[in-house]
Amino acid sequence: MTAEFQSEVTTATRQRPARPPSLWILIAISTISPLSMNIYLPSMAGMVTAFDTTTGMVQLTMSLFLVSIAVSTIVLGPLSDRFGRRPVVLWGMALYVVSSVLCLLAPTIEALIAARVLQALGGCTGIVLSRAIVRDLYERDKAASMIGYVTMGMAIGPMLAPVIGGLLDQFYGWRGGFYTMLVLGIAVLGIAWFNLHETNFKRSEGAGLGTLWRNMRTVMRLPVFWAFSLVVGFTSSVYFAFLGGAPFIAGNILGMPPSEMGFYFTFIAVGYIIGNFISGRIAERIGVYPMIVFGSVLPTIAVAAVSLVLILDIGHPLALFVPMFFVGLGNGICLPSAVSGAVSAKADLAGAASGLAGSIQIGSGAITSALVAWMLSDTMWPTTAWPMVGAMIVCVIATLVSVVAIKVFEERESV
Repeated sequence: MTAEFQSEVTTATRQRPARPPSLWILIAISTISPLSMNIYLPSMAGMVTAFDTTTGMVQLTMSLFLVSIAVSTIVLGPLSDRFGRRPVVLWGMALYVVSSVLCLLAPTIEALIAARVLQALGGCTGIVLSRAIVRDLYERDKAASMIGYVTMGMAIGPMLAPVIGGLLDQFYGWRGGFYTMLVLGIAVLGIAWFNLHETNFKRSEGAGLGTLWRNMRTVMRLPVFWAFSLVVGFTSSVYFAFLGGAPFIAGNILGMPPSEMGFYFTFIAVGYIIGNFISGRIAERIGVYPMIVFGSVLPTIAVAAVSLVLILDIGHPLALFVPMFFVGLGNGICLPSAVSGAVSAKADLAGAASGLAGSIQIGSGAITSALVAWMLSDTMWPTTAWPMVGAMIVCVIATLVSVVAIKVFEERESV
């Protein structure tokens, strides 16, 4: 896979850096943010006791993390169009390391929430700009394949993270996962410093905030960009709805310990990895739209299966997590092509498009995750999974509507 990636970079016709970034570097910088979302999931129920707080306050360490990503990606993409991909990634990774230390030293849940907001701002530079870097190097269909390979690799960390986080929680408490984040953040910063070379050679020197805003408005005026981005946002929100509810459903309703919960979360990640591999192998040959269609249908079927599980009152963890394998599989097939379509809507503004698409993806996920967690709180419906499943149903319907919109807008542009 690495040899193919390097070969394609070498033979492509665009201007290239003297030493183009390898697939493994892009995976490394992309993995930090999703790993930070997943590794401490098994500790969330225990953090309520550790900080003498509520489920809603602990959930804010996730929800505001996602909000911070959604807001910052709007700025990070255009900044990388102006100043280059490398410096923005390096500053982001440095901020991630500092904020990880602040997380470990947090004396209160409020301090931890604030540190998580900073951690999200730094960590998301990798996942946003890896997409822009790929788009710097490839045309749309090939970019979809390469994004598939990158996201397949970066999914391995989040797949293992809940398992590792559950074990760390048993031996070191809630801080165990955050120590791991700090060590990995330092390692990735070092890797990026020595090996991540610039790929954006179309920077407009002397451009100020006005130019950044004009670039963003240019992207926002493209209907096809919105269609692709809404697919990214809504299909991701199916997973984020599960992310917001599953830790509390698993702990409070199913009575699962942190280590067991972490194991079951790997079902989603395995599906996602397989979907990404499929994207990497065939997206260039088949095209982005068929990949999006097929990838959007799978979560629809999975959510229908989860609904049936609740109706039949099947209480085994597999009844909840096995359908989520197909949500992960569908996302792995759909998202690389949908992201490539969004970023390619205006190829010379790939950073701005990537940032805005990422903001839509994470912003919609943050809202969905927080809403589900709130509905599952002690004052609402703490003993049923229906609030989570209801949110997932709404998201799959919105995804299918957005998929149709892509077809409509692309046909209009081709006329």
